[in-house]
Amino acid sequence: MNAAWLRPRWLLNSRVARALLWTLLLVALAVAANIAGLYLVGSIVGWERWLADAAGYFLLWRLCLYGATVYGWVWMRRRLLTRESDASARRRLLRTEIAGLIVIVALEAGLLMQAV
Repeated sequence: MNAAWLRPRWLLNSRVARALLWTLLLVALAVAANIAGLYLVGSIVGWERWLADAAGYFLLWRLCLYGATVYGWVWMRRRLLTRESDASARRRLLRTEIAGLIVIVALEAGLLMQAV
């Protein structure tokens, strides 16, 4: 029996390993921020109250993040279309833009429904 399928090559790729390490670091930072917040506020109820009070600031942060993402996307889109100006590249970009917009709307709608 060939066990080559047990060792996928993409997992051994240095770019994938670097992305996984960054993801692990970000998750660890998020957990540490929550633990520090719980320690500073004193209880889970106090932490939830602080999160609810700071919801406006978090919305402002997300809007700034979306704006920076859109700026980067427009820059990347312009470069890609100068390199590949065929119709299939435009269709791929349009599908990606629609998918990204749907994800952002779904995330924000979930946060809005959670707040109600």
